[in-house]
Amino acid sequence: MLLTLMREMLHTPVLDILHHLKRSNGMTAGELSSAMKMSYMGVKQHCDDLVAKGMLDTFRRARGSGRPEKLYRITQRLDPIFDDGGQSLALNLLAIAKRVYGETAPAKLLYTFFQVKSDDWAAKLAAHDTLEAKAKALARLRSADGCISSVEHHAQTGMLSLVEHHQPLKRIASEHKIVDEFDCGLIERLLGCQVTRTVEETSGSVRITFRLNPR
Repeated sequence: MLLTLMREMLHTPVLDILHHLKRSNGMTAGELSSAMKMSYMGVKQHCDDLVAKGMLDTFRRARGSGRPEKLYRITQRLDPIFDDGGQSLALNLLAIAKRVYGETAPAKLLYTFFQVKSDDWAAKLAAHDTLEAKAKALARLRSADGCISSVEHHAQTGMLSLVEHHQPLKRIASEHKIVDEFDCGLIERLLGCQVTRTVEETSGSVRITFRLNPR
């Protein structure tokens, strides 16, 4: 992912701020300061500069008492620095396949794409014998694909969720709705559980939750 490569090459608080905000639904300057081990005023200045440039926006979160907190979140202006999976080329190829081979050709190609990926990842998950271990290994694989993925454990219910903050195939999925279905199917096959998918989008942030339900 371009942002990851930039963080490795350039040591600047701005890239770390973007990294933390992309993995969240918004953070306060204080939360960023703690996460980055940087001064509050330093973080706030960088965030306010990014707001002025249209790269971040702000919203308020109510507290039990006192004034609401101001949170920062990324905007869609930053979308180009995150992986898009070469989607322009892929969309053109799918359109050509449809014209040459018929209406069902794109779905068949996409099915094959996910099947090949599933077979490849299955071999890499074979060493893990619990749902949680498999889910964490899958999160690492999907993060390498640009999904910014992690596993969340729900203490009250004991349930696990695969949570992602980027969808590299978003443009393809918007034109070929079956992509989301194939993606859920891939996770179900690899983890051996039922998967329920929900999406929350606000400004430039997205949170895709795959709830893992053991069979």
